Amino acid sequence: MHITETGLPGLRLLTPQAHRDERGFFLETYRESFFDTLTHGQRFVQDNHARSEDAGVLRGLHFQLPPMTQAKLVWAVQGSIYDVAVDLREGSPTFGRWFGCTLTAASFQRIYVPRGFAHGYMTLEPGTEVMYKVDAYYAPALEQGLPWNDPDIGITWPDMTPILSAKDQRHGTFRDFRTPFSFTPDTEHA
Repeated sequence: MHITETGLPGLRLLTPQAHRDERGFFLETYRESFFDTLTHGQRFVQDNHARSEDAGVLRGLHFQLPPMTQAKLVWAVQGSIYDVAVDLREGSPTFGRWFGCTLTAASFQRIYVPRGFAHGYMTLEPGTEVMYKVDAYYAPALEQGLPWNDPDIGITWPDMTPILSAKDQRHGTFRDFRTPFSFTPDTEHA
């Protein structure tokens, strides 16, 4: 698996090696020993699968509070998305900064989002499906979010008129957010 650094500590793009021939392709999507090294021993415990019927569906920006913070491994299995992560770790040299990239089913590329990041994505095609692994179970009482269009974050989305859930229209602002996350340079994912 090829690792590309994003400029935000711990947030990495991963590209598996796909073996293609006239029959199609084969690739290794997950190897515990590789991710054990990448995540400093965190284990994924839940897989999630989402389908969006329309282009322009925006899910996010989501995160869970301690003690159920989540790291994520995200990829498109059909269609494509514009994926975004925002660093919420106090003391991080990139606190409040965001990174965005396009993930397509055809590229097999995925993004590893460490704990302490808000995460969201926008579908770029109808019928897009996204899968992601998380290292802590979903805890609705600890789920929070930030507005997709928060001016203090300043994300440039491909479509500025997204389709949002009612929940994603009610998030508090980044300016009013008091982070419970802290940056630990030696592990880059605290």
